[in-house]
Amino acid sequence: MTQRQRWTLRVVCVSTALLLVNVAAPNVALPDIAQDLGASFTDLQWTLSGYALALAVFLLTAGTLADRFGRKRLFVVGLLAFNVASVLCAVAPSATTLIAARVLQGVGAAIMFPSSLALLAEEFEGPARRRAIGTWGAVIGLSFAAGPLLGGLLVEAAGWRAIFVLNLLLGIPAVWLARLHLRESSDPHAPDTDWPGLAVLSAGLFAIVFAVLRGNALGWGSATVVGCLVAGALLLALFVLVEHRTARPMLDLGLFANRTFTGASIVIGVLGAATFGAFVYLSLFLLEVQGRSPVETGLVLAPLAVVSFVVSLVAGRFNERVPLRATLVAGLLVIAAGNGMLAGVERDASFLRLLPGLAVIGAGVGLVNPLATFAHLGVMSPAHGGLASAVNNTARQIGLAIGIAALGALVERSLPATTRGDAYALAFTDALGDVYVIAAVATLLTAAAAWMLIRTGDLWTAPVARAEPRAGEALPVAAS
Repeated sequence: MTQRQRWTLRVVCVSTALLLVNVAAPNVALPDIAQDLGASFTDLQWTLSGYALALAVFLLTAGTLADRFGRKRLFVVGLLAFNVASVLCAVAPSATTLIAARVLQGVGAAIMFPSSLALLAEEFEGPARRRAIGTWGAVIGLSFAAGPLLGGLLVEAAGWRAIFVLNLLLGIPAVWLARLHLRESSDPHAPDTDWPGLAVLSAGLFAIVFAVLRGNALGWGSATVVGCLVAGALLLALFVLVEHRTARPMLDLGLFANRTFTGASIVIGVLGAATFGAFVYLSLFLLEVQGRSPVETGLVLAPLAVVSFVVSLVAGRFNERVPLRATLVAGLLVIAAGNGMLAGVERDASFLRLLPGLAVIGAGVGLVNPLATFAHLGVMSPAHGGLASAVNNTARQIGLAIGIAALGALVERSLPATTRGDAYALAFTDALGDVYVIAAVATLLTAAAAWMLIRTGDLWTAPVARAEPRAGEALPVAAS
């Protein structure tokens, strides 16, 4: 590994960790945020899903911009925007202001995130690329799962606002190191920005997530909720039409004709919705039902982080000997088993009771996350790394946003506003069990889909020199 490759891997992984810690770290701060800002349960959901939703809807456009104007340039701009938004989060005087700042933070993350994976794809080749992506995937799993522990330490030491102050301590040096060490790369044939597609997709996803978040409060049969669901579905259908009729769309829907690309998208989306979405409510269970401190909650959840990190580091080498499809399906079955182990969790469950399920989920995530990412990236040529990375992360963040909203609606439905004390604890425990049953079933169905769709032969094998398309040529994808 060259010196430049080492620095590229370090900067990309640190910056990725920064973004994903901000998905998970606020989980353990939710009770403190609610008390400090007078936030409702729905406000707390928006604090988490608003970030993920903004990240999701801007990723595709940011990926195209990265390919067009330079991956290093967009990476640095995104980091700067993320730092500014973190300042606004740290000084937010109300729940509404915090939600708005979190959305802005998600936009900054969206500008930066697609370039991260593209920079790795550009800098590394062959088996080295697979190992680099494995390390990047390990950082994703570690950051998300270790976020609660880091968040807990900060909350107990200096309050919930310290989570966002920490971003500046890491984000500012990351900007300097990125400018110093990263190599600029771009695609001269990248399409123009598809603003109509961006607007329609953003509106459609927002309408659906809004409906799911407000369904319990307004009534699932209310005109507002039904109207938002119908509008969201129509807008997403319109997005498909817009992309088909646009000369250079932000998302080439022809990519989904490739079975491996479609299968990897499903795997990544469900991983975000079922596994990481459930993780949010397990954190709340430990905090509010079992009365654990933020630090203790982070420590209880740490085995998932440790196991995921270790397995992710060896996943790339393991896949060099075992077919990609078999490895992915095995990882999904392991995750489903771990979800099933947590489905029967008791109100007073000890750390030793939770440990096996968390460790098993961590092992599965450590296998699935980097290899699904490799499959997603592998069906497109390196010249389109920004778009490939954007689609990968869009699938993950859409899954996370919808998972937080949908699973939260299930939990909230079991917790009427008048419920308090033992009744509240029992209701939350039962709801958490239902959450993990749903997560297990969803993961099993995804394993079946992955087995039917993903094929190693779909992965791109042409040299980079042949990957550059001519003006007006369709995006190259490995043969289906």
